Amino acid sequence: MALGMALAEEYDVTVIDADTGMANVLFHAGLADVETTLHDVLAGKASVEAAAYDRFGMTVVPCGTSLSGFQEADPERLRDVVATLAAETDIILLDSPATLGSRSAVLPIVLADRLIVVVQPTIPSLSDALKVQEYATTYGTGVAGVLFNRVTDDAAIEEIAPKAERYFDGETLSTIEESETVRAARRAGEPLLVHAPDSPAAEAYRQAAASLSVQAQDAGTVADRFRSAVIPDDP
Repeated sequence: MALGMALAEEYDVTVIDADTGMANVLFHAGLADVETTLHDVLAGKASVEAAAYDRFGMTVVPCGTSLSGFQEADPERLRDVVATLAAETDIILLDSPATLGSRSAVLPIVLADRLIVVVQPTIPSLSDALKVQEYATTYGTGVAGVLFNRVTDDAAIEEIAPKAERYFDGETLSTIEESETVRAARRAGEPLLVHAPDSPAAEAYRQAAASLSVQAQDAGTVADRFRSAVIPDDP
């Protein structure tokens, strides 16, 4: 949400919570009580438009949290969801699962033009992220950069960031420090850029947004590419 809001200061942005098993965008976007979510769309029960909501200067497509909704969702329908929304926005952000555990987890990575690797500055986190990058590049998805999140030790960043830049294809976009302000935003169920728009963490997200290059493409061509995307096997 925070990166999407930072990008929305300049672009038309759509955020899709493609983490169909562990959704959380709906809580941060104030959409916990909505009736229609991405689960309904992926189950063939609702249109894309019915699950798209205007929030904080963006279009947000939240995912539900019920087990039954997850079980009924067909991840392959995500291709059409993204293709439909691509015609009406500048940027689509797919919030994907952190691990490659299922087809629903890997499909957002396959659909994306570029991947933003969000990691904590630890060796295990970097190791998992490298596996994601390897999988992404296999399907032709590039890496836009690395975003260090929930950083509690500046010394760890100084040690790990240079290593990350050697092994990841993209540059370090920004570093988001863990702070009481960030925790308070999570407790309040508010996006950081609403709860504390002038905080250092909010500024760090704006820095990350400014570091990203946005490439204009023909909407029809992009939609066709999404609809014809290869459906990966379970990893």
